[in-house]
Amino acid sequence: MRKVLLYTMLLIGGLALSQVYPILLGDVSEAAHAYIKMASMFCLAFIMIHVGFECHLNKSKLGEYGKDYLVAMTAAAFPWILVALYFVFILAPPTAWFTAEIWQESLLGARFAAPTSAGVLFSMLAAAGLASTWVFRKARILAIFDDIDTVLLLIPLQMMIIGIKLELMFVVAFMLLIIWLAYQFNNSITIPSAWYWLIVYALLITAFSETVYFITQEVAHITPLHLEVLLPAFALGSMMRQPHHEDETNAEHKEELEEKHEEHIAHKIIAGAFMVLVGLSMPIFININVVGEGLPAWYIVAFHILMITIISNIGKMFVAFFYRSEAHWKERVAVAVAMFPRGEVGAGVLLISLSYGISQLAFTVAMLSLVLNLVLTGFFIWIVQRLIKSAEKHDQDTPPSVAG
Repeated sequence: MRKVLLYTMLLIGGLALSQVYPILLGDVSEAAHAYIKMASMFCLAFIMIHVGFECHLNKSKLGEYGKDYLVAMTAAAFPWILVALYFVFILAPPTAWFTAEIWQESLLGARFAAPTSAGVLFSMLAAAGLASTWVFRKARILAIFDDIDTVLLLIPLQMMIIGIKLELMFVVAFMLLIIWLAYQFNNSITIPSAWYWLIVYALLITAFSETVYFITQEVAHITPLHLEVLLPAFALGSMMRQPHHEDETNAEHKEELEEKHEEHIAHKIIAGAFMVLVGLSMPIFININVVGEGLPAWYIVAFHILMITIISNIGKMFVAFFYRSEAHWKERVAVAVAMFPRGEVGAGVLLISLSYGISQLAFTVAMLSLVLNLVLTGFFIWIVQRLIKSAEKHDQDTPPSVAG
């Protein structure tokens, strides 16, 4: 748990710095935020390449992956729907309940509650020593799928507000192409996989994403396209062939072990940096005028924050109703709890929603709920760890004929 506590402190430290560096840097804070965003994307790309290494598809069991995607859709859909209903029927005045505008804004704004932060989740689970567990393997695929589902659904939600934009279909086509490549060439491409090469690949993926965004942002009458690094990085890792050596005594393998040790150190450093950068990426909220004009008293806002956090995580718990034949109920609950952490993707959804006119109250509540979930990440991982240990003890104490 020491690594989890360290990562949690790094996360909270970055979050605290995010509230003061814009004030300290003044006019250059906007440029600093852009660099922080690019650095966090690079770290996420590096982490997701590693996650892709563990993806070995069994093409004879495609139905199972289809089931995983449907489960991931519920993990994304239920928090989204519950929060959207809360935005409409609790935060909005009754006169606006049946207007198209409030539903459009709420459906888009509530999408922040859908995506699990894959980078944060995988780093924390690995730090807790859970990388070899069924929970990690299942959470890995579900988190990636629900992030993909979130990004894909953002496109029709944006179209619902701004109209049909053909350039947004480019994002859909790009993601489908990446998914096809990852499936077609899974664990079959031989390219250098040392940690320093992974840094190069992560830099290239980040540069490509930012270049597309910069070019489309500068062209008039085109909606800026932001291609998330998560899917391309994961796909690259899944396509790379990982060498396996049976002779563990030869000099070549010893050299590989040394490289793996260096890679492990590099991964820990980059994962720690990612925690700080995720915190730093959060918009400033300390100076939000919670008791100002147009917003209720602070304790009312605090109540809404707590309720949004609770209902969004209740939505994630639906995952626990699946995989009954694969795992003990405690492991299934552990997977659901593992899906709680939110992060950079959710914050990005909120910023998109803000640009389309989401209300100040909804934005304030949603952002602070996101921050609360972020701060509680270490606690969530502790719960996951306890559930897994309890399930393992149950399996040891129960005869195979009645286990599970």
